[in-house]
Amino acid sequence: MEKQKIEFEQIVECGCGLDVHKETVVATIRGKDKREQARSFSTFTSSLTELRDWLKKEGVTHVAMESTGIYWKPVFNILEEDFQLLLVNARHIKNVPGHKTDKSDSAWIAQLLLSGLLKKSFVPPRDIRELRDLFRYKKKLVGQTSSERNRLQKILEDANIKLSSVVSDVFGVSATKMLDAMIDGETNVKKLAKLCHGRLSGKKQQIKEALNGHLTEHHKFMLNIIRKNIHGIESVIEEVERKIEQQSAVHKIHIEQLQSITGVGKATATGIIAEIGADMSIFPNEHHLASWAGMSPGNNESAGKKKRTNHAWKQILENNAGGSRLGSQ
Repeated sequence: MEKQKIEFEQIVECGCGLDVHKETVVATIRGKDKREQARSFSTFTSSLTELRDWLKKEGVTHVAMESTGIYWKPVFNILEEDFQLLLVNARHIKNVPGHKTDKSDSAWIAQLLLSGLLKKSFVPPRDIRELRDLFRYKKKLVGQTSSERNRLQKILEDANIKLSSVVSDVFGVSATKMLDAMIDGETNVKKLAKLCHGRLSGKKQQIKEALNGHLTEHHKFMLNIIRKNIHGIESVIEEVERKIEQQSAVHKIHIEQLQSITGVGKATATGIIAEIGADMSIFPNEHHLASWAGMSPGNNESAGKKKRTNHAWKQILENNAGGSRLGSQ
């Protein structure tokens, strides 16, 4: 008995499926009344430009590819201005079991594309992607600063300097002056205690006791290196913040509107714009947006039993406290 061949209705006149890897891209062109063509390209810019020109020459209007790691990004950057580009979750285009090749994968993607069976992932416009890069990098830098500060406090504990037991902020103005003086060689606790001011002035005796430790040359060296690194990172953070301010200026009105939400400051508002952009028409409704942003806990139920899920919203709130992402690409 002959197997029945299933034909899909073609919605797209001419499209291309891309199977993207680190070093190669396999492209398959399909279309109505058009002979199937497949070619391989390298991921160097000159080769990707050849891919773009070939697709334009063949009359391709739509291109689809998997979101494989970060390898899709340079391909997307080259093609986004000339085609209707669909970045698709790999789970949505999983091929049938059997002998797989890069060519067959790209052909399968092309077939799904022509039939209108692919749902594209949200990829923000280039200016939002750049703002997102800056904002996420700033978060990484803030994390590095926190790590270095923790190292510094460990060195102080190792030297039996109990400053953190007396002052609320080891990196406050007075504490920083005392630490700088110790690193520069000052050992007289009376002179060090005189550097504190404000509310700490009434704690001079306690501060003297806290500073009376065993600070070796090794401790001084480590404290000095860590201090330099912190200053260097903070300098980079300031530079990134200036760039973020410049990049987000076009969204000033939207950022101000977001700050009308209770608990949302300028940093968080900028972070929201950096993650989802300002065009909400790409989301069918607020439920889709909340789901994409990871604010809707999953419902994992089997055999009448609900299994525990990772509450993504907790992580989101923690990230927002440091000014970071709301979701992923």
